[in-house]
Parts: sequence; structure tokens; C-alpha cells
Amino acid sequence: MLPKISLVLGGAASGKSAYAENLVLSMGLAPIYIATAQSFDDEMTAKIAAHQEARDAKWHTIEEPIDLPAVLAQRSSDQAVLIDCATLWLSNLLLGAHDLDARCADLVTALQNCDAPVAVVSNEVGQGVVPDNALARRFRNAQGRLNQQIASIADRVVVVMAGLPMTLKDQSQ
Repeated sequence: MLPKISLVLGGAASGKSAYAENLVLSMGLAPIYIATAQSFDDEMTAKIAAHQEARDAKWHTIEEPIDLPAVLAQRSSDQAVLIDCATLWLSNLLLGAHDLDARCADLVTALQNCDAPVAVVSNEVGQGVVPDNALARRFRNAQGRLNQQIASIADRVVVVMAGLPMTLKDQSQ
């Protein structure tokens, strides 16, 4: 069962997207996949194509790299939403010189106001070494803050490691 807001965390290639997809599909509502990735090279183009191929026709995909609040505002209670992922969305904002604090606050508000249940996929980036450059450190810190903000309003927070989910918070029961 998907609560109003779920946060699914994990490292790269941890299985977090597959877990979140199954969560959304388990609701029996119309599944909406909000893809935040942008392709700037061949590797990312291939990764996006692989994700698209893995989803079947029951998913309605919306590609939105920047304005997640506007897309969430258009969702209805007969839908279940997957945002994949907050990490790429944040990267898009950072590289586009957006006001990160304001945009993150807007996303949190939009999640709370969305009529559909939402699962947000995000990377846990704070368990590695301290990045060696200012941009990477700024991103890591912003990602940590965003994850904390979403976790604070989420009904359920799950971390996925090696394809195995571990519940950190569950207020959906």
C-alpha cells in the first residue's frame, strides 16, 4: 500500500527505482511516471532508453526536468505518482542556476498538496568521501537537505541496498 508520500532512498544501482515502481503499481491506480533525467551524453541516453524499455504500456510518462510542482498540481486521486528521481531534478536545478532553497520548498509544498499518492526516488549521497570540489560539495549538501525535508513530511521512508528494502519510517498504518 502506498501512503500519501513515500521516499525511497538508496545508492546508485541499488534497486530503489524498481522498488518504487512496484510500490506505485501495487496501488491499483493509474500509474504516472515523472522522469526528471536529461540526456547530455550517450551514456545517459542509453540509461534513459533502458528505463523506458523496462516500463510497460500501463505507465503514463511525463518528462519534467525542472517544474515538478506544476506537474504534481495536475495529478488526481485516481492516480499514483512516481518521481524518478529527486537527485537528477536537483542536479538540473543546480546546473541551471536556480534558487535551490526556494525550489526545494516549492517541491515539499507540492508533495503535501498533491491529490495523488507520490513515491519519490532519491539518492543517498552522504555516505561517501567528501567531494574534492566546491560544486560537488554544494550538491551533496543540497541533496542531503532535500532528502531530510522530504523525509520529514513523508509517511514512509525506505532505503534500498542490494535490492533489499529497509523501512526507516512508516506512519501509513
